[in-house]
Amino acid sequence: MAAAAPPDLSPRTLAGHHVRLEPLLDAHVEALAAAGAAPSIWTWFPQDFGTPAAMRRFVAQALAWQQAGTAQAFVQIDAASGAVVGSTRLAQIDATHRRAEIGWTWLTPSAQRSAINTEAKYLLLRHAFETLGLMRVEFKTDSLNEKSRRALKRIGATEEGVFRRHMLTESGRVRDSVWFSVVDVEWPAVRAHLEQLLARPQRDAA
Repeated sequence: MAAAAPPDLSPRTLAGHHVRLEPLLDAHVEALAAAGAAPSIWTWFPQDFGTPAAMRRFVAQALAWQQAGTAQAFVQIDAASGAVVGSTRLAQIDATHRRAEIGWTWLTPSAQRSAINTEAKYLLLRHAFETLGLMRVEFKTDSLNEKSRRALKRIGATEEGVFRRHMLTESGRVRDSVWFSVVDVEWPAVRAHLEQLLARPQRDAA
């Protein structure tokens, strides 16, 4: 059987009603540093990227992975205001096994608990399954981050288990990580569920 064609990872914009995901560029560092200045953003990240120097490292890493063909990195732009409000990434892309991870995601506090996060997940999942032809999309989060765990369950992801002593954080704490996933055979139902959530007028909890 012939090998599947590699996914097309050329830069592209994923646009919705609430958020626009644009390809991450070096030129976004200043706006991202401003959006990411609140210390609370980085509570559950293994590293703190809350300074301009750290944000430059965050962007440089994302672009290096993109250049290597293992990631597509995006800035999250509030569709209503045009402001940069965060970043997200489709990474750990494995063309052979048709899987990837959605992560490295953060939003400035004013954009949290809004439809932006739900729609960003929807756009990335739709891109992963319908454009890139993946069969599995993974998520991982700190086992102590109950808010993130609830949000991933809310969008329809399945909790798979805990990787014990998975990461050593910048603070020295040893982190257990919880894995979630959505797979291709589940995507039609998850898509319909997300579209129902996005049709609601109120702010959401994702």
